[in-house]
Amino acid sequence: MSKTIAAAAIILSLTLVASTANAKGCVKGAVVGGVAGHYVGSGHGVIGATAGCLVGRHYAKKPARQQQRRTY
Repeated sequence: MSKTIAAAAIILSLTLVASTANAKGCVKGAVVGGVAGHYVGSGHGVIGATAGCLVGRHYAKKPARQQQRRTY
């Protein structure tokens, strides 16, 4: 139980320290992933939120990458 609390505290502190400029798409993905992970099984909400954040950032950056390719 204490490992879970420690992990949650570390994740929360890293979230608060992270800059908002890099979080484009992350919040929406984290919410969706966290809810999906919660319904999948016990204790999977954090994993779902992490994966959702990564996927959300990927999709948020996709149009910028395509625009950059068009300019070259």
